[in-house]
Amino acid sequence: MKLAPDQLPDDPILLKQMLAAMMEQATQKDTQITTLKAANHHKQVRIDHLELIVKMMQGRQFGRSSEESAQLNLLHEEAEVLEADLAQTQAILDKQNGQTPKSAKPNRTRKPFPAELERLVQNDEPASCDCPACGAAMTLVGEDVSEVLDVVPAKYRVIRMVRPKYGCKGCNQIAQSPAQERVIDRGTATANLIAQVIVDKYADHLPLYRQAERFERSGIDLDRSTLAGWVGRVSGTLYPLVNAIRDHVKAGVKLHADETPAPTLSPGKGKTHTGYYWAYVRDDSPFKGDAAPAVWFQYSDSRKGIEPAKHLLGYSGTIQADAYAGYNTLISKGAERSGCWAHVRRKFVELVKLNPDSPASKVVVLINQLYDVERTIKGIPPEERMRRRRELADPILDNLKALLDEQIKNCLKKSPLANAIQYARKQWDELVRYVDNGHLEIDNNAAERAIRPLAVGRKNHLFAGSAAGGETGAIMYTLMGTAKLNGMDPLAYLTAVLKRINNTPITEVAALLPWTIDLNEAKYAEAI
Repeated sequence: MKLAPDQLPDDPILLKQMLAAMMEQATQKDTQITTLKAANHHKQVRIDHLELIVKMMQGRQFGRSSEESAQLNLLHEEAEVLEADLAQTQAILDKQNGQTPKSAKPNRTRKPFPAELERLVQNDEPASCDCPACGAAMTLVGEDVSEVLDVVPAKYRVIRMVRPKYGCKGCNQIAQSPAQERVIDRGTATANLIAQVIVDKYADHLPLYRQAERFERSGIDLDRSTLAGWVGRVSGTLYPLVNAIRDHVKAGVKLHADETPAPTLSPGKGKTHTGYYWAYVRDDSPFKGDAAPAVWFQYSDSRKGIEPAKHLLGYSGTIQADAYAGYNTLISKGAERSGCWAHVRRKFVELVKLNPDSPASKVVVLINQLYDVERTIKGIPPEERMRRRRELADPILDNLKALLDEQIKNCLKKSPLANAIQYARKQWDELVRYVDNGHLEIDNNAAERAIRPLAVGRKNHLFAGSAAGGETGAIMYTLMGTAKLNGMDPLAYLTAVLKRINNTPITEVAALLPWTIDLNEAKYAEAI
């Protein structure tokens, strides 16, 4: 507060006290400013460090692993949070120094909020609509409209089902509406709630015990075992739908295959062993196929080649996969195998990262040219894809093969470069097979994309509770993964399926597949 000279007290003691207080305030302000500057410096150093790591990881454009993608996202998040924090503290410093705070950097251009969201209109009228100059009533000449996103916290409710009972006194007859069918017989949860529990666990990776804690915060007594019972009961109900997706995937001329570890508890042994999820993907969109995309998951206790042989019994199309030898068992059963250039490229990129002048850089350039060809032929019919590949990719592959054969002569045996070259040359026939088949892809990224969410879930869940739990997970991953591939919200899809599947004959279960179901259709007798 500023005082005029004539407002100052005449008492010297009071003047000294006022001066001491002002000096103390100034000292506190200087200390606060120094602290804020030091904090800002620390944050800026951290941001610079994070941005350097992000740039290094972004250099690995092809074949980034699920774990690396998750790390990169976390690094981005931390840097962005720190940048916002830095801007806020800088604004405080500017204000304390009497400067006008700099405006924050503009946000990215974002899409409008979805039109289907509820709009709550809030009119903020001025305090007075009379002209401050002459007092006359003013006329509306326009308005400024902006939107902010709000959230209504999750709201649980209880549906109280009342069935009046009427009786005839003369003949002892009773009239009453039959009990409405439930997803789980005599269960206490609706299809909406069960679907939410499943999506929270398998799509958003929130274990059941954490969900139970969330219910407890709302005063609802639902323990983990109850939630597990819901998931287990509906998994058997959903199994015929998974079989229909399996048949659809195996009907394709080619499919993508990949596997990922699934640490699993061994009941009674007090330890875990490594199980595996196997993903089989059908995606005909790159060659303009009409079939809907789908992913089918299977769980097994081992990674032996007998597992995919059991899963794909009777399949005679082409398997696109990495170099894992376990898929070779399918060749003797009538299937064909195609390789993955993303895996090959990854090995050479690692060498270039260590040494930009490495001979591996020439290999990466040629592989990138193969991908350039693929970008020009995406979404065109198989015959045209094959013709363009033979014209454009074949010469590149010839040069690449010659380069690999020349480099292997000039590098140490068992060196990283030699290992990368041998990895490519040993599976050369599988790697070039895509050129002469317009249905095939250059890599196996379709399967890697489908299996990526499981890697995130594995970090959150730590392990599956048992082999049976792994099989339940395979059912849920199949349904939700296929829903997402078809552009559907997994929660909306699972809710609709759970309401209808008990009243759908097994011969008509195909009507509930993601690409055939109508979420707004009411011809089914739906359960609650």
